[in-house]
Amino acid sequence: MTQIYQASCTAPVNIATLKYWGKRDTKLNLPTNSSISVTLSQDDLRTLTTASCSSSFEQDTLYLNGEPHPIDTPRTLACLADLRALRAELESKDDKLPKLSTFKLRIVSENNFPTAAGLASSAAGFAALISAIAKLYELPQNSSELSMIARKGSGSACRSLFGGYVAWEMGELEDGSDSKAVEVAPVDHWPEMQALICVVCDVKKDVSSTSGMQLTVATSDLFQERIKNVVPKRFIEMKKSIIDKDFAKFAELTIKDSNSFHACCLDSYPPIFYMNDTSKKIIKLVNLLNEAAGKIIAAYTFDAGPNAVIYYLKENENKVLGLFNKVFGHLEGWEKAESLKSKFEILEKFPIDQIESNFEFYSQGVTRVILTQVGGGPKSVDTSLLDLETGLPKKN
Repeated sequence: MTQIYQASCTAPVNIATLKYWGKRDTKLNLPTNSSISVTLSQDDLRTLTTASCSSSFEQDTLYLNGEPHPIDTPRTLACLADLRALRAELESKDDKLPKLSTFKLRIVSENNFPTAAGLASSAAGFAALISAIAKLYELPQNSSELSMIARKGSGSACRSLFGGYVAWEMGELEDGSDSKAVEVAPVDHWPEMQALICVVCDVKKDVSSTSGMQLTVATSDLFQERIKNVVPKRFIEMKKSIIDKDFAKFAELTIKDSNSFHACCLDSYPPIFYMNDTSKKIIKLVNLLNEAAGKIIAAYTFDAGPNAVIYYLKENENKVLGLFNKVFGHLEGWEKAESLKSKFEILEKFPIDQIESNFEFYSQGVTRVILTQVGGGPKSVDTSLLDLETGLPKKN
């Protein structure tokens, strides 16, 4: 039987706190501004990918969550071409290496969260794909170097090549060789960061991120102010807030940048609506919570979708989860917090009667919650999604 070479990696979701929105080069996926994100724990959100190749494979194939998926998209092809070129370079210097760069690839990938529902599925997906093939090809490139390849697949994927707190430096060069992800701080610098995700909708969004970006760049006047003046200053301030572990400043900037991003979407022509009425209810809950606390203890952010990600520190867990469990406690996802529920609290100054008197209104619209925290970057794993006897994805 012809040998099948394989390697598996997992990669995390990252949720931007300083948003990437807009491309200055659509082919190379070069952004109009730098961005910052928090990498979330793979215990809760991850893509697992097995990359394999063999001289017996007749064509490149991709399976996502058990189903065949197109692999001939320009973005994916660009990533594969870069990775094969790096492998071919190694092979040209060592005749003993098998010519893996000439073999067709079979890639099997699965998510443990809804795909294309505003949970950064493409970021984790491309980061896992790049990491698995880099492992398969035994490439020597570091995470920043690999991030430039991941960027071509999905812009935000470059940030999922790192754990902890990550910056995507937009760069200035036309060839994109300085547009890469770098670590701002590792997980253990600020491990107390927690995240509550309210999954508002798990169906595919109406306007894809790519289409939305192009429309905003072409039509929004507000967007020009954002990329020229707002984001450059905020980028410096947010990095400092992470280094200083200044949650109040980090939270303020996170909230403001989410608002700014969605304002630009609304300022596009025609307008783009990623948030919905449920999203707005969650914003109100966070605002009321912070007012009751007398300081910012929770920060909301929304990507290109209605799902809310709420950042908070471990020390305020009982206050933040206490409120959201009160409103959304009937949903799945609270299992991780079972041992904490006896300590949940509603702040004395929180206007809970306002919520209880209109409870049906506030408690509807969210389908489930995900409790997670800051986490690490891609991991090499032994788990394989490929059946070596058949060369096809394993059946569950």
